[in-house]
Order: sequence, then C-alpha cells, then structure tokens
Amino acid sequence: MTTPHDTTPQYPFTAVVGMDDLRLALLLNAVSPAVGGVLVRGEKGTAKSTAVRALSALMPAVDVVAGCRFACAPAAPDPGCPDGPHGTGGAEERPTRMVELPVGASEDRLVGALDIERALSEGVKAFEPGLLADAHRGILYVDEVNLLHDHLVDLLLDAAAMGASYVEREGVSVRHAARFLLVGTMNPEEGELRPQLLDRFGLTVEVAASREPGLRVEVVRRRLAYDADPAGFAARWADEEDALRRRIAAARALLPDVALGDAALRQIAATCAAFEVDGMRADIVMARTATALAAWAGRTEVAEEDVRQAALLALPHRRRRNPFDAPGLDEDKLDRTLEEFGADQDPGGDDDPEPEPEGPDDGPGGGGPDGGGCPPQDGGPDGSAAAPELPHQQEREAPKEEPAAPGQDGEAGQPQEPAGQDAPGAGGEAAAVGATEPFRTRRLDVPGLGEGADGRRSRARTAHGRTTGARRPHGALGKLHLAATVQAAAPHQRVRGRSGPGLVVRRDDLREAVREGREGNLVLFVVDASGSMAARKRMSAVKGAVLSLLLDAYQRRDKIGMITFRGTGAELALPPTSSVEAGAARLEQLPTGGRTPLSEGLLRAHEVLRVERMRDASRRPLVVVVTDGRATGGPEPVVRAARAARLLAGAGTASVVVDCEAGPVRLGLAGELARELQGTAITLDELRADSVSALVRTVQGNRKAA
Repeated sequence: MTTPHDTTPQYPFTAVVGMDDLRLALLLNAVSPAVGGVLVRGEKGTAKSTAVRALSALMPAVDVVAGCRFACAPAAPDPGCPDGPHGTGGAEERPTRMVELPVGASEDRLVGALDIERALSEGVKAFEPGLLADAHRGILYVDEVNLLHDHLVDLLLDAAAMGASYVEREGVSVRHAARFLLVGTMNPEEGELRPQLLDRFGLTVEVAASREPGLRVEVVRRRLAYDADPAGFAARWADEEDALRRRIAAARALLPDVALGDAALRQIAATCAAFEVDGMRADIVMARTATALAAWAGRTEVAEEDVRQAALLALPHRRRRNPFDAPGLDEDKLDRTLEEFGADQDPGGDDDPEPEPEGPDDGPGGGGPDGGGCPPQDGGPDGSAAAPELPHQQEREAPKEEPAAPGQDGEAGQPQEPAGQDAPGAGGEAAAVGATEPFRTRRLDVPGLGEGADGRRSRARTAHGRTTGARRPHGALGKLHLAATVQAAAPHQRVRGRSGPGLVVRRDDLREAVREGREGNLVLFVVDASGSMAARKRMSAVKGAVLSLLLDAYQRRDKIGMITFRGTGAELALPPTSSVEAGAARLEQLPTGGRTPLSEGLLRAHEVLRVERMRDASRRPLVVVVTDGRATGGPEPVVRAARAARLLAGAGTASVVVDCEAGPVRLGLAGELARELQGTAITLDELRADSVSALVRTVQGNRKAA
C-alpha cells in the first residue's frame, strides 16, 4: 500500500537516537540507490520502521509525466511504459513516494494484474499497476520481509535487480520500469531469509535497543514529546532535516566525480576473497558502497576507511553457510586484510598509515551538514541530551553472555556424571553435550492433500505447482486455465451474437487452474532427555539427528516447535516458530537425566497442537518423537504412554518415531509406540537420506499398513 497522505508529520530522521549503522546505511542508499537497498535485522521495538519511514521526507522531489501511472521522468520517459508513448505533455513535481508492501499481499497486488477477460475478447492489454509501479523512483518498504512468501520475495528482488517488472498471463505480457530503494526489516526470532535471498540485499545492519540508561531515557523523552505534539516536535527539528536533505543532494551531485582507484579495488577484491563470499555481487556492492561513502564525506576519491566501512555493511549477511550461522564479520581479520593489500596502494602518499577511527562524518570541517557528519544533535532543539553522530565505524556492543545451560549442576549443587540408564529416584542431570555433524535426512511427509502455506514438504493445493484441473474462481481470478475457459465459452458464441474473430467471453466462463505443489508443515519435535538417553556418545548422535531434522525443516519452509521430557514432566522448550536457529540454540543447551515421563511429553504435544490448530487450521502438523521408547516414572507409565499416543492418533496427527535404542539387545519399544501413534518408526541410520536401509517409506504408507 502507498503511504497515505496524512496531515501528521513523520518522526524526524535526525531525531532518531543512536542506531548509527542503520542511519548510515539508509543515507548511503539515498545517495546511491545502485547500492541495492538495506536489510534491517533486529529485535522488536527498536524503531526500525520509524527510521525507514522518516527517510522518505529527506528524499528529493521527483519530476513525473503528468497523468502517467508509472512515474516516468519527463526528460527520459520509459519507451515501454504501458501508459506511453509520452509526447511533449506537461510535467509535474511530487514528493518521493514510500510504498509499503503488506505481508499478506498477493502476487497481483505486487506486480499488477492483467484483465484477462478484455485480453481474450478485445485483444487489448488492460493493465492495473501494482505496488512495484507505485514505488518506481521512490522507496519500497517491506516490514517483516522474512514472513513474505518465497515467490513474492523472488519477484521483488528480481525487479530490484533488473529495474523492471514483467507481468505475464497466458501469453499476454506487460513490462514497466521499477527502480526503487528497497528496504526490508525483519526480526530473526521469527525466521530467517534464505542465504540466496539475503545476498540480493545490498547492505545489512543489526539493530538492538541500547543498554545505556541515558540513551534509553532520551529515546522515551523524544517519543513522548512527539506523541504529545507531532507538528511542534517536527518544527523543532526542521533545520536539522533541511541540512541533511541538502547534504544528500550534494552527495548525489558529487557521486559521478568520485574515483574508485585500482588500490581500493584490490582491497575490495582481497576482502571478499578472504571472507570466502560466494559470487561477485559482494565485490560490486562493496565498490558502490565505498563510492557512496566517499561522496557522503565530500571526497572525490575512495579511501581505505571507506572500503572498511563498506565491508562491515555489505559482507556480514553474505558469509552464512547454513541457517545456523549467525551473520557477522571478524573485524581483526578485516583489518589484517586491508593492511596487507593496502600497504603499497599509495606509495609516497600523505595519508596516515593508521586508519582513522572516524569516517564520512569526519569530512572537511568535522561534523555537521557542511563538514561530513549528520547534523549535530548536541543540545538538540528541544534542549535534550546529545545523540551520537553517524560514525564511520561504530563501536560494537559486546555480545550478551549466554545464560548457563540449565542443569549444569545436580540438585545437591555438585556436578553429576551422565547416567547410562534410569535409576530409581534419580533426579540428577548430566551436562549438555554437543551434537554430531548434521546430515541430509529423508523427507517425512504428512498424509493426504493439504491447503497450507507454500513449502516443500507435503502434497497440497497451492498457488504454484503443476496444474491438475480447473474450477470456477472464488473471488479474484488466480491463474487462468485457458483451455477450460475457452471450452466453457465456446458453446455460447452463436447465442451471444459473435460476428468477428474475437471470442465472446463472459465472467462465468472464466476458469482458474487448480494446482498441486507442496506445503510447509508444523513439525513438532518431542525429544526424550531422560537418563536412558544420557550416555554421552549416544546423546550426541541424537542431537545430531534432531539438528539434521531442523535443517531439513528450514529448507522445506516449516514451522517448528520442541518439547523435551525428563524427570517428572515435559517442557515446551520452543513454542512453534519459523526460527530454526532458536531450535538449534535450545537443542545445544539441552541437559539430560532422570526418569522418562513419555506420557507427559505426548500429552504436552497434544495440547500444543490443539492451540496451534485454533491459530492456523490450514497448517498440518507432523510430530517427530525422538526416544528409545522407554516409559518410567509415575503409576503405570507404559499404560499412560500408550493412552497418550492413542489420543494423538485419534486427533489425526501424523507422527514419526525416531528409534534411538542402542546396544546388541533391542526391546522394540519405539516400534510399539509408533503403532499406538499409527505412525512410522525409523532408526537413526534409516533417517539418513543416503542410508542403504532407508527404504522408500512415508507416513502415508505406514498408516495404511497399520
């Protein structure tokens, strides 16, 4: 949706406290949109959206062809514009638009829609522009970009990379220009973007709420002042906003004159090679970013500090090799690389061999609108405390200490050795052990045909996939089934008075394609952490298997949850989420020990799924129980476990039991549990996709056999 014309002024960009990297990344894209946009990662409530929306007020106004829905520039209109060709008509000036893409937007809303009925009957290209057309020559803001459907993210990033949007429906094609500053925000706790999609964003920044009481006080003070009197608050920051607006315009004008020398290019290439980033996009983005940094500082030559800051903004998200890797960059390694390849870059130069700690904000004349910094905020217009200027290199906060894994000590306060089996009355814990290397697992399916969110696990009716039939559209027409539409319209042509070559098509004739693809599921892990699983090598293998299943869930676009049971009860270690990283972190800290309350784990799973069905009835669950099948503790533990398993089976829950039993003598308890669940049992070896014993079995086949 396009930002509505509201009389309430935006929160001023220069009044944002802290978040120096975020402000710098946004401003660099305002100077040079070719940088490729910004992905803002951070916890909720850190003013990500506030900063992005405030940027739109700083962007220069644009000249557009009067009446053009695609914002063509009068001096150089798009020759393929659907509203063209443009003659010598009038021009008008309008503010730069900021268009917001809702998480629930459809493909037609994003790229636009063709009127198929008119295309078939009249042979005209009647096109309704989408959000990409609205955002042309402006800002496209995607909040919670990690929650968008993958195919929408693909369309969005393709348009951003090519500068154009293509809409095709059954041979009818429309193209229009779509160049915009792309800004996405996301909370990593709610799931990650795929690495190949991360790579399409030019820059990334991590934001977090400051732990400094003084800064937090200032944030609250300014926000309350804005909420009480938005117009008055904006007026107090008007001079700073105007100064920053002028500086953006000056940097844009200077950008074509900035020289990127061979020495800087060598440093860029060496840095990307040293950090083993894939492809060449990182090198190109770093080059553009370093050039924009120099222009922002008022210089006409790229310096080493520009290359360093460009690396800190352009490389962290490109170094991930799997979804459990946290984005980041080793700054010591970066400095060594720059020093190694920068020693002979300027022989006889006057530059200080030591890199300056400050960057574009330390341009000629120091900080301030004329000297290279963001407008100084010392003693702001409202008399408030100073907010930090945009530094060229920001002092990173030390990472928060991870809390000690629960259960490091026994109940008596002394470390406990891992127990090899359940012991009557045992309540001690064994310290958490690491997981073995993850491996590629078999695909575990949910039976039947679902209608959940697009994914890669179970069969489902989806908007994308192979066509299996046709139906009358419910609401707006989706993907047209051309043959079925023609077949429906053909018998009525004489009655409708057809006289020309065109087909007379009515709304009732339209048929949309029914497609079958795959959906993402809710995979709920129920992990046995009791003493019978506590042998160190055995638990390490079990954690490796669960980690492998988590990685598989990430690749198949599933939501995941994790329940652990040990001692006297079960714990929801991870509520259902799209963040497999959170699941991996919980798994790493998982201790073991105590009895095996299997029934409690299954009952907790039943309750979690009951709640999730009310929240999202279309997302079908798959329960993966990781256990050796033992049930101890409490009265009649085996009977209670069987009763709980039948409760899950009665609710139609698909399930898999990963049998962790070890040793030469096997009791087959996990297999009995699987039969009660009406699911399937597989061993750790059979879980591997490349295992010789991994037969082609699905949950569907085993349920039929049961």
